[in-house]
Amino acid sequence: MRAWPLALVVALSGCTQADGSPAPSTTDGPAPATVVLQIADVGGFVPAVYTATRLPSVTVYSDGRVLTPEPLPASPPVPALHPLQVHQVDESGGRRLVDLAVDAGVTATDDLGDPSITDLSTTRFELRTDTVSATRDVYGLGYGSVLPAPGASGLTPDQLAGRDRLSGLLAQLEDPASALGPDRVRGPEPYEPEAVAAVFTPFVQPSWDPVPPARPWPGPPLPGALDGPGLDCVLVTGDALGPVLDAAADATDRTPWTTSDGQRWTVVLRVLLPHENGCEDLPTR
Repeated sequence: MRAWPLALVVALSGCTQADGSPAPSTTDGPAPATVVLQIADVGGFVPAVYTATRLPSVTVYSDGRVLTPEPLPASPPVPALHPLQVHQVDESGGRRLVDLAVDAGVTATDDLGDPSITDLSTTRFELRTDTVSATRDVYGLGYGSVLPAPGASGLTPDQLAGRDRLSGLLAQLEDPASALGPDRVRGPEPYEPEAVAAVFTPFVQPSWDPVPPARPWPGPPLPGALDGPGLDCVLVTGDALGPVLDAAADATDRTPWTTSDGQRWTVVLRVLLPHENGCEDLPTR
């Protein structure tokens, strides 16, 4: 059985003294949950606003939470806020997810090749436990349907097999109940964010029609700052969060938002994950 983060083992198993009574606490509370395993797309020919607001495909935490984005519509427009769902796995299920990642090749170092097509994103696998620290980047993993036929892709049979194993891992982690069995998983349930980042640009009259009705921006004053090309960002928390979430419930990435000075903005919202703190944690490339 491979190592699962110590913080999770302690939190789930508890501690006792020799006489069976609870051991006195040596901390002020449980350690904060840390990221054990994450799979995310990075790079690619993607507009900057979508790069900054792109959610990881899977994030597994040391407290057993598994966060995955809810499915999006197959065609645009997309929701102004991409909601997350949370699954809760037990300790044995958490260990099994780590095993699956290692077995699929996340810690391996063999060459998986580069398909002969440009501008695709790279799928990044990151695994962090007490005994394992690995990052594996695979270019073009999520684009099997647009890649050339195997004989013309520039990939060897071994490289294709390795890619298939990692694709299979992603599919398993996106549906933990099917990978582990329903007795080890609760959910999924909607994830209730404590903060969202609002990434915005000045509204530009689009070529498509009709333009959705404009609505007033209910969040913090615009603009803010994000270290990315042509983008701004403000953090939405506290009392401002509820009105923004309510307003975004039926808005899309095409909805114009107006501020008190009469300016119009395009706003895309990004849920902050439990280990993220603000706009500075968003991907900018």
